Amino acid sequence: MYPEQKLTDLTGKVAVITGGSRGMGREMAGAFARCGADVVIASRKLDACEAAAAEVAEETGRRVEAVECHVGRWDHCDRLFEATYERMGRCDVLVNNAGMSPLYDKLSNVTEELFDKVLAVNLRGPFRLSALFGERMAAEDGGSIINVSSTAAINNSANETAYGAAKAGLNSMTRAFAEAYAPKVRVNVIMPGPFATDIAKAWTEETKDSIRELAPLARIGLPDEVVGAALYLASDASSYTTGAVIKIDGGIN
Repeated sequence: MYPEQKLTDLTGKVAVITGGSRGMGREMAGAFARCGADVVIASRKLDACEAAAAEVAEETGRRVEAVECHVGRWDHCDRLFEATYERMGRCDVLVNNAGMSPLYDKLSNVTEELFDKVLAVNLRGPFRLSALFGERMAAEDGGSIINVSSTAAINNSANETAYGAAKAGLNSMTRAFAEAYAPKVRVNVIMPGPFATDIAKAWTEETKDSIRELAPLARIGLPDEVVGAALYLASDASSYTTGAVIKIDGGIN
């Protein structure tokens, strides 16, 4: 094996992915396992986690665990941390991928409950998980934390105001965690633009056409196109990268 091939070899590593049962999270779970990692797939729906875990395990032969976790709930974040170390004994890569951006007709109809829920899932949960896993990683063999943000963090709109604000907070928080747990833990951001995940099912054809017109690459991203950046940040290929934001948006922003 050439040195370059070893860069994305995750053999012996354990990766935890929130929102890992579908979309970009599911693609990352499969890619990490194919590169040799054992994986913990976490999301709100245990049956979806178990189905995804079974698929990845069958495809790759790796150990894949399913854990129910609503990242907007502090106690669920604690349970995911505890379950990971009880079952796997370690964590080398944490991917804070779970997120939500609910629809609303106008800003004045965004309720306090909805606003709090958006911030809880997109910002508070990643804070708690990064604090727990990051501290343990720093005390042991080190590791990598990958936060999945959004280009809404830098180019917000009326349709995703609270979501964009939460993702901007996630970008800011990433730099703070990179400093807090250095030098053994690297903390970085993947910042996707429009991707054809479940959230895209609510897009009108007009919205899709507008995205294609705005993007120099003239199309919407596919979930597996996040894998290259994720492998880079999860592996030794990014050994001198921390506090960074990698934008993947077809050139829109």
